[in-house]
Amino acid sequence: MQQIHKPNPLTMYMRQPKIYISLPSDGAFWPPKSIDIPENKEFPIYSMTAKDELAFKTPDALMNGQAVVDVIQSCVPNIKNAWQMPLIDFDAILIAIRLATYGENMSFTVKVPVTEETLDYAIDLRVILDQIRSNIMWQEEIEVAEGLTVFVKPLTYKHMTNTSIKAFETQRIMTIVNDDKISDDEKIKAFNTSFATMTQVTVDLISESISKIKAGDTEVVDAKHIKEFIANADKEIFNKIKDHLDHLKSNNEIKPLIITTSEEQREQGAPETFQVPLNFNNSDFFG
Repeated sequence: MQQIHKPNPLTMYMRQPKIYISLPSDGAFWPPKSIDIPENKEFPIYSMTAKDELAFKTPDALMNGQAVVDVIQSCVPNIKNAWQMPLIDFDAILIAIRLATYGENMSFTVKVPVTEETLDYAIDLRVILDQIRSNIMWQEEIEVAEGLTVFVKPLTYKHMTNTSIKAFETQRIMTIVNDDKISDDEKIKAFNTSFATMTQVTVDLISESISKIKAGDTEVVDAKHIKEFIANADKEIFNKIKDHLDHLKSNNEIKPLIITTSEEQREQGAPETFQVPLNFNNSDFFG
């Protein structure tokens, strides 16, 4: 006898979407099958489960990015593969999940320059989210030489995670250089290894940020050909591409919070205003 599946009577008590957001990318740059884009492009955002919260307390899962991927796919079901998430959507998605889970206010503590006095502040994450979605600017193409145009795309979360892991490994190598117990020959070897790794990371990041290159009437989309070109490009061309990507990254970052000091604090030597970077790192942001 065929077993009849009964609907769960507890369904009405399970979590429901708390908010709906549009992505800064508007769904562009996501590979096929990595995301289901609603017709109105408004994505439902669910609050975190207890399991999701525990994931952010697992150091290894945070380090390799798996915890972030799991939580995003849990709270934004339309996202099928968060590893392929373009970074211009990253902050908006995390802020939306925080909003859905804990509400719009986020408190933090800052230190006043010179006086070292600590101040408690609260920001409205809805305002930050609106700023992100309205300020995103992506200039896709740049002419780097006559007849040579490069088309760029945002890096994915997977690329960022791999780069962070390599940077961490490089920092571990550099601790050897500062160890007095290590011989000079070993220090030189460690430094050369570190330098070669970071150089390769830079080349890889530039290559991964390019969707295609148009040379005259020819369009090159093969990733291997693009990587070979970047590795052997003229310094001027390489720097033009790098500077363009750095400019896009700077423009699309969350702007720092500007805090005005009190008259008493200024009398103690504090500046009239100072900036506080809004860095939404995963462990602190969801702590």
